[in-house]
Amino acid sequence: MLLSTASAATVRDLDRLTARVFDSATRSTGARLDAYREGDTFVIDIDLPGIDPAGIDITVDRKVLTVRAERRHADREGVRMFVTERPTGVLSRQVFLSDTLDTDRLEARYEQGVLTLNIPVTEAPKPRKVEITPRS
Repeated sequence: MLLSTASAATVRDLDRLTARVFDSATRSTGARLDAYREGDTFVIDIDLPGIDPAGIDITVDRKVLTVRAERRHADREGVRMFVTERPTGVLSRQVFLSDTLDTDRLEARYEQGVLTLNIPVTEAPKPRKVEITPRS
């Protein structure tokens, strides 16, 4: 069965709308980040606005960096919410790190809603030639 041009356009519009809904739903549950190298440091900036720094958990396990935080709405007596667009609940982000990063010297700071992680870059081991010594 063939779809008419109008029906095909409707299906395409529905596909676009569905993609936008699921895309925006997915993006709101994770924390947005930028990652870049600045000199001998790998830097990760993660947006965590409205988060208490004491509630941010940063772990590194086998070169997997995990950042978890929770945002809650303040419950205030006598307040009726009409619009709540800011995501609440647990936010988490995982980043797979290179072997050339020294995670033992990772430094973290939180300023103006942005968590900044600085990880020193170590020099990658270079191949070396091994000499064979003759038996005496």
